[in-house]
Amino acid sequence: MKNDKKGPQYRVNEQIRVREVRIVGDNGSSVMPTRQALDMARQQGVDLVEISPNANPPVCRLIDYSKFLYQQKKRAKEMKAKQVKQEVKEIRFGPQTDDHDYNFKLKHAKEFLEQGNKVRAYVFFRGRSILFKEQGEVLLLRFANDLEEYGKVESMPSLEGKKMFLYLSPKKAGVAKKSQQKMDRERREAEAKEAEKRSKEEAEQTTDDADESPVGGGLFANIKGGDELLKKLKGDQ
Repeated sequence: MKNDKKGPQYRVNEQIRVREVRIVGDNGSSVMPTRQALDMARQQGVDLVEISPNANPPVCRLIDYSKFLYQQKKRAKEMKAKQVKQEVKEIRFGPQTDDHDYNFKLKHAKEFLEQGNKVRAYVFFRGRSILFKEQGEVLLLRFANDLEEYGKVESMPSLEGKKMFLYLSPKKAGVAKKSQQKMDRERREAEAKEAEKRSKEEAEQTTDDADESPVGGGLFANIKGGDELLKKLKGDQ
């Protein structure tokens, strides 16, 4: 058994001085006197390792301590590799940013949040443009509202020197909710499409009915006695 000073420390074998312990393994768990657990460890050629000292009684495993430390390091390394590295991406605006520039930066902010990064958006006031700080605040609030599906606001716009900051953090994947504004817009669009579809179907039905009517019916349909005129025309033919 080797004691790895760089890794987490566990009490092992005679270092465990409680009266009894709970031994866990593939076949379940059982409580026994610590002395009995030590004898079992020696018989199996392994160590008695305390893995949960705060439990009552403390939880131990019968395992090779060096192997146990290796497994712990491997597990920690795998967890670290799975962690997404989160960065803070900056988006800069002017107090009078036009729509084209705004939409361009909005698109990049969406990508940053979808990648799991935070976004720090700010409006930079140059010179006398500080007079437009309210306009800058409105711009940042609009920005936060347009990104509601992708990120959540960590702090409201705040002025620090010549910059007004807004911080957004990404929402967890699969839990992003549509804003009420967007749901209302999609509902209106769906209703408009449905109305347009019905109008088109009614127009097509009217055309079909006209095609099935007698020749010339369209010309005489609104004339009093039109049917009689049609009969006379057909009789002359």
